[in-house]
Amino acid sequence: MGTPAFPNLGKHCFVDDCRQIDFLPFTCDCCHQVFCLDHRSYNRHHCPKANKNDVTVVVCPLCAKGVRLIPDEDPNITWESHVNTECDPSNYEKATKKRKCPVPGCREILTFSNTIKCRECTIDHCLKHRFGPDHKCPGRKKPESAFQFMNFRTGNRKDEPKKPSATSSSSWATNLFKAAEAGMSKLSSEFSQTLQMGKEGSSATNRNGSGSGQVEQCPQCSLKFSSVAALISHVQKIHEKNGVMNLTVDVCPRCSKGFRDPVSLVEHVEREHRGTSKA
Repeated sequence: MGTPAFPNLGKHCFVDDCRQIDFLPFTCDCCHQVFCLDHRSYNRHHCPKANKNDVTVVVCPLCAKGVRLIPDEDPNITWESHVNTECDPSNYEKATKKRKCPVPGCREILTFSNTIKCRECTIDHCLKHRFGPDHKCPGRKKPESAFQFMNFRTGNRKDEPKKPSATSSSSWATNLFKAAEAGMSKLSSEFSQTLQMGKEGSSATNRNGSGSGQVEQCPQCSLKFSSVAALISHVQKIHEKNGVMNLTVDVCPRCSKGFRDPVSLVEHVEREHRGTSKA
């Protein structure tokens, strides 16, 4: 076998009746034997494992799916395994039902070669009704917002009335004056309630006989009165104007701190600022 230069060149055919030497032999992929050109097929050399690479598929009548039969396994076992695990009868109608053009009156079956998807409505149609006017295309759908609450917030903002903005210094001054007037009115009402409570307590003390000779002192000017009524009359005449307390505040020229008593202001300047001031 071979030549003196290549002694291992070529092999004999495995068939007993042939045994021909072939320099380009064929190896069977099933029985892994060497054959010549004439006996290379499964049928010519009667391959015992010819069905090893055979693919046999059976269509299931329940779900219309293909079931591949295993060569070394009983077909009944393969079939029972498919029915118990993969078989889905609801898929039979989807697999066997042929799609048709959705245009009323058109019976064209949609296949791979005659199916056109409309760009506007994204629905498949046949070649005859591929244009929008032919299938009465409704047009593109409006995209829905991914965040529904954004529209709600936007709507609420539109419904809110616009607040007027202060554009001049006069409006700012007016607001400041109103706020100061409201604060003074509140202070006057609180002071009146305190005086009323003191009057009621004084009258109760006089009724009990234990409050005779009591002296009342004004919290503003430190004057003393023999009765609460005289103190109230003094406050209304001297320290109130139109129902609002008339308070005099002395301001420190260095730190802008307010004092009701000038004496307290002088003591503050001497203690904190060493008796010096800008004014």
